[in-house]
Amino acid sequence: MEKIEFKTKFKRVLKAGLFNFWRSSYISLASILVMVVTLSVIGSVVFVGAVLNTTMNELRNKIDINVYFVTSAPEADILSLQKKIETLPEVSSVSYVSRDQALQNFRFKHENDQITIQALDELSDNPLGAALNIKAKEPSQYEGIANFLNEDNILSSGGQKIIDKINYFENRAAIDKLSRIINSTENLGFALSLALVIISIIITFNTVRLTIYISKEEISVMQLVGASKNYVRGPFVVTGIIVGLVAGLITMIIFFPVCYWLGNTTQNFFIGFNIFDYYISNFFEIIFIVIGAGVAIGAVSSFLAVRKYLKL
Repeated sequence: MEKIEFKTKFKRVLKAGLFNFWRSSYISLASILVMVVTLSVIGSVVFVGAVLNTTMNELRNKIDINVYFVTSAPEADILSLQKKIETLPEVSSVSYVSRDQALQNFRFKHENDQITIQALDELSDNPLGAALNIKAKEPSQYEGIANFLNEDNILSSGGQKIIDKINYFENRAAIDKLSRIINSTENLGFALSLALVIISIIITFNTVRLTIYISKEEISVMQLVGASKNYVRGPFVVTGIIVGLVAGLITMIIFFPVCYWLGNTTQNFFIGFNIFDYYISNFFEIIFIVIGAGVAIGAVSSFLAVRKYLKL
C-alpha cells in the first residue's frame, strides 16, 4: 500500500514539475539560457584543462638531463649505472646512447657544417663518449638525480670515475625557471577556473531563486491545504532537473561547431592539441560532466532556493 502511495505521489510530483516547466515557458527559457552560459563555462574549463595539461606535459618532456661519459668508460659499467638510476623513485625514464649513436647524431646535427665534418673525419678515433638521457617525473626532482650522479661512489670497476659531465649544472637556472612557470601556470589556471565556475553557479542559483519566488503564492496555498515540504519542493526540483538536462544538451550541441572551427587553430598553436579531436574522443566523458553538472546545479539550486528564501 505504501509503495503504491509513493508511486502515486512520485508521478504527481513529476507531472507537476513538467507542468511548471511548460506553463512558465518564458521563465524556463530564461533559466535554460543562464544555465547554458554556466555549463559553457564548466565545459570550457574542461577544454582549457586539457589544453593546459597537454602544454605542460610537452614542456615537461622537453626538460631532461644528459650524463656524458668518458670515452674509456666500459659499456657494462654504463648499463649497470643505468639500472641503478632507473630504480630511483624520481626517475621516469632513462635512455642509453652509445658512442656510435652519439657520433651518428653529431654528424646529422652538423651535416651542413662541412668544416666540422671534415675535422671529424680526420680523427682516427671516435671522440664522443656514450651518454644517458634522464627524464624525471617532476622538474623539481632533477637536482636530486644530479646530486646522486655527482657522488664519488659512481665509479667504474677499475676504480676510475666514468662520468665526464652532467649538463644539469649548466642548465640549472633554465630548468628551475621553467619549473616555476609550469607550477605558476597550473595554480593560476586552477584558481581562474574555480572562480569562473563559482560565479556561474551563483548566477544560476539567483536565476532559479527568482523563478521560485514568482511561485511563492502557489507554494503558500499548497502548504495551507496540508502538502508536505517534500511534496512542495518536488515539482521545483523536477523543473530544475529538466532545465539542467535541456541546457546540457544545448551546450553540447553548441560545443560541436565551436570545437570544429577551433580545431586547426588549437592544433597549430598548442603543440599539436586539436580541440575537436579531443571533443570527439572524450565525448561521453564531456557530456557526462556537462549534463551531470546541469542536473545537479538545477536540482540543488531549486532545493536550496525553496528552503532558504521561502522558509518552508
